[in-house]
Amino acid sequence: MSDSLRPTFLRLTLPRLGLLVVLALSATGCASVRYYGHVMRGEAQILHRREPLPRVIADPATGATLARRLRLAMQARQFASTRLALPDNRSYTTYVALDRPYVAWNVFAAPRYAVDAVPQCFPFAGCVAYRGYFRQSLAEQRAAELGGQGLDVWVSPVPAYSTLGWFADPILSSMMHWDDDELAGTIFHELAHQRVYAKGDTAFNESFASFVEREGLRQWRQSRGLPPPDAREQAMDEGFTRQVLALRERLRSDYALGGDEATLAARKRDDIAAFRRDYAQWRDRHFPGDHRYDAWVAAPINNARLLPFGLYDRWTGAFAVLFGQAQRNWAQFYRRVRALADLRQPARQAALKDLAASAAPAP
Repeated sequence: MSDSLRPTFLRLTLPRLGLLVVLALSATGCASVRYYGHVMRGEAQILHRREPLPRVIADPATGATLARRLRLAMQARQFASTRLALPDNRSYTTYVALDRPYVAWNVFAAPRYAVDAVPQCFPFAGCVAYRGYFRQSLAEQRAAELGGQGLDVWVSPVPAYSTLGWFADPILSSMMHWDDDELAGTIFHELAHQRVYAKGDTAFNESFASFVEREGLRQWRQSRGLPPPDAREQAMDEGFTRQVLALRERLRSDYALGGDEATLAARKRDDIAAFRRDYAQWRDRHFPGDHRYDAWVAAPINNARLLPFGLYDRWTGAFAVLFGQAQRNWAQFYRRVRALADLRQPARQAALKDLAASAAPAP
C-alpha cells in the first residue's frame, strides 16, 4: 500500500480532468497553457490505448488472473447501471495497460502554519485542493516549486479518476492491484461522479460518491450471496480518519494562537508527536495486531498531507439519511442529491448539516 493509505484516498481525482481538457483553450498565461497541454496529451494517450474488455479477456496473451478480474469488472459495470441506476454508457467497458504504476499524481499544498489548502481553480470546474499530473516528474517539479515558496506540499499517487462523463473512462491497470471489492467499489464511485457533480464542492462530491460506493458494494455483495463488507475494517478506517481530523483541528487552534516562527514550529512538532502517541494507544486498545496505518503515521507529516482526510466521508452520514428518506430508491435518491447540488453552497451546507444531525453517531 502506498503512502496514500486506503484506495479511497488514492482515488482523489485529477481536478475534473475532462472539464480541463475541454476548456484547455480558455486558459491564460504560459504556465497555464503548458499545464493544460500536458493534461490534454495525457488524456489523449489514455483514450487512444483503450481496448474493449471482451477483446482483452479473449486475447490468449491475457493472463488468467487479469481475465478473471476484468470479467468481474464487466459484471460490476452492468450491476451499476441495472441495479444502482448509475449511467449506462461506455465508461469502464474498456481497459488500458499503463506503462507506470499509477495513472497520475496529485499535488497538495498548504501554508506552513495553516491547515487549509492553497486552492487550485479552473474554469467552470471550480476550485479543488490539488492539481493533477500524468507524469510523476512534473508533479514533483511542481511540489518543489511550491515548497520553495515556503508551503507544505505532498504528492499523492492516483490509480483512478473520473472525467465526469466527458469521455468514456477506461479501467486502468493501476486499479488491478486492489481486491475484488475495491475494484467494484471504484467503478460505482467513479460512475457516481458522472451522475451528480456540484461545482467547487469537493467534500460534497466525494462524500456522495463514497456513499454510493459503500451502499452499492453492500448490495453487490448481497446479490452474489456474500456477507456484508467487514464492519471492523470500516470502523478502523473511520476511527483513523477521526484521529487525523482531530490532529488537524488541534493544529488549527495552535496556529491561531500566533507567535514567531520558532514558537509555531514547536507547537506543530509537539502536536504531531502527540498524535503519534495517541494513535498507538488507540490502535492497541481497539485494534490490537492491526498495523495497516503504521507506515503512514511513521512517515513525515505536514499540513498538506492532512488535506485529503474528511473529503470522502464528511457527509456520508447525511447521504445515508437522504437515501432512507428516498425509500432506498436510487432514482429518487439521485433526484434529491441533484436538488442539493443545485443549491448555492451555503444553503447546501446547511441542508447537509441538518441531515447529518439526524444520522446515528459513528461507532
